[in-house]
Amino acid sequence: MSANIRSLDGQDEATLLREIKNALRDLRFGSVEITVHNAQVVQIERKEKFRLQSPNGK
Repeated sequence: MSANIRSLDGQDEATLLREIKNALRDLRFGSVEITVHNAQVVQIERKEKFRLQSPNGK
């Protein structure tokens, strides 16, 4: 499902897309959560996981 960013009142589409792109940049494992309140993006949260490999591959 996709959202229409143009419908978010009073917010600049280019700025929102730039911030989302920055949150996704170099993310290998994790998630990006976008919180919307009253048709406004109020928070972009990045959660990153680091996967560590054991020396013997287990």
